[in-house]
Amino acid sequence: MQAHFILYVADQERSRAFYEAVLAAPPRLHVPGMSEFELAGGAVLGLMPERGIHALLGPALGDPALGRGHARAELYLLVAAAAPLHARALQAGARELSPLTLRGWGHRAAYSLDPDGHVLAVAEPAGAAIP
Repeated sequence: MQAHFILYVADQERSRAFYEAVLAAPPRLHVPGMSEFELAGGAVLGLMPERGIHALLGPALGDPALGRGHARAELYLLVAAAAPLHARALQAGARELSPLTLRGWGHRAAYSLDPDGHVLAVAEPAGAAIP
């Protein structure tokens, strides 16, 4: 089994550029209607335009664009060093919600909002050094 996480986005090109900067890697697939990035552990992050999923599923889903302005999903990336990813996210236009801080579940995690309002969390094991 391979997990694919698909975020509905307002502007595929803007979101592709954002995640390419954050992940420091180009998408493995970038065609009209879908961009995909390889994540550690074999997972895939997909970026699909809102209008594409709306066209695919129609009224059964509703219009994802109507959910803008509210956090609709969280992408939690557990990495060896969270600070560089969080810094790249902020440089690429993310809005910081919370800096890199020790959390009660044993990770240091930082939170931001991507261009579509999805929460992006980058975390590292609590034993990792913070620069």
